[in-house]
Amino acid sequence: MAITAQDVARLREDTGAGMLDCKKALEENDGDFDKAKARLREKGFAAAAKRADRESNEGIITSYIHHNNRYGSLVEVNCESDFVAKTDQFKTFCNDVALHIASMAPRYLSREQVPAEVVEKEREILRAQVDPKKPKEIQDKILDGKIQSFFGEVCLLDQPFVKDSAKTIEQVRAEAVGVIGENIVIRRFTRYDLGGE
Repeated sequence: MAITAQDVARLREDTGAGMLDCKKALEENDGDFDKAKARLREKGFAAAAKRADRESNEGIITSYIHHNNRYGSLVEVNCESDFVAKTDQFKTFCNDVALHIASMAPRYLSREQVPAEVVEKEREILRAQVDPKKPKEIQDKILDGKIQSFFGEVCLLDQPFVKDSAKTIEQVRAEAVGVIGENIVIRRFTRYDLGGE
């Protein structure tokens, strides 16, 4: 199948990957757009894993204020170089994260930051919702699934991205690492709600 410039441009628009990477992904997948897109996502995750140990001390602090001026957020996102911190791609990623935080109100950055007592209290609440007539191993699997859903609600990195619920914030971050070519770390955030604590 012939790969057209429009196909490459469309894939680039959807993924943010480079033109050559998009062309190669389409060629490797016989022009199948969805498979090529999946392949680029995989490559992004592979790139993210390779770069995870690199120091990320540069970056920006960015904000989002909702149009009604009733809630907003501040987020610090780090990268490896000040050059990348000034790029439009990096700034767009940071702005998307700030918008997501304001919209979805995560309480923690990652599941590792959720205090053990909070997880245990949630586990007790959720256990009461599981049918006690089911076998113990089924009850445990149901409870584990409910705990994973809890993390997906309260942890930024586990939340479905507000602009594309098929991806988590962690997946969006990993894709950005693959496209930008540097390690990216969401360091910390604060969400403000008018009249809130």
